[in-house]
Amino acid sequence: MRLVTYRATVESEARLGAIVGKLVLDLARFGSVKGVPFPSSMLEFIDLGPQAVAAATKLIADSGEIFPVGTTLPLSNVKLLAPIPRPRKNIFGIGLNYTEHVAESAKSLDTSPDLPREPVIFSKPPTTVIGPEDPILHNKEITQQLDWEVELAAIIGTSAKGVVRENALSHVFGYTVLIDMSARDCRRAGQWIYSKGQDSFAPMGPVVVTADEIPDPQTLDLWLTVNGVEKQRSNTAYMLFKVDELVADIAKGITLEPGDIIATGTPAGVGAGRTPQEWLWPGDVIVASVEGIGTLRHPIVAAE
Repeated sequence: MRLVTYRATVESEARLGAIVGKLVLDLARFGSVKGVPFPSSMLEFIDLGPQAVAAATKLIADSGEIFPVGTTLPLSNVKLLAPIPRPRKNIFGIGLNYTEHVAESAKSLDTSPDLPREPVIFSKPPTTVIGPEDPILHNKEITQQLDWEVELAAIIGTSAKGVVRENALSHVFGYTVLIDMSARDCRRAGQWIYSKGQDSFAPMGPVVVTADEIPDPQTLDLWLTVNGVEKQRSNTAYMLFKVDELVADIAKGITLEPGDIIATGTPAGVGAGRTPQEWLWPGDVIVASVEGIGTLRHPIVAAE
């Protein structure tokens, strides 16, 4: 299933929908007609567990794409938000998780040239999250080195603590696209949270694809363009630590809970690694995609 959080109008509340063809099906309204009580928010739907995905998938399939009046809207007529507009906790970010990115970071950002022996973990606050087409803020008083990173993000579906790698993917609800924006000149004593945690620095979406439709997350192409020029292109097969390893590693010491988000790292091609280095400025537009999930497009605008 392809799930979204959407608004029908600028003034209306955020609601949970499923994309069916060129329509957005409101799951709560659809379920109400069918006698199945689905919630109206993504986090509440994730909380219900895998059975909710199975039940909704079956109801949609049984409908034959003929839906009750008042339960659908044209996809082109709605405003898509970040699938989880306000995460309950910080996003788990993974640094230096593609071999070539390790090399370019060592050259330009003074990180170690050695491949990490364990996942490098940082975090991004909930206030970093924005939805499709929303502006990414460039604060010239803080940064002159705004950079891009396209990533696959995994969303946890069931609590995980002390899980083994072999079972780790069973705790994943689904996947989305995330852009890990970074102000490279805002690192502090080797710490990344201020560099990566500023407002609007986690564009996310446009959809969540449930895990049953992506049985192997290590086969997906991902790419990013700036002003129409390709800057990054790779495949999740080249992650140093795969999604199942990341889930198992974090869950050794931190309980992963439904709705938690793991941004799994970026491949080479970031602005800091280029010669000469390239940075984003107001007026630029970045577009990021992950195969089988979708595309994000965001303008860079000056912060007020």
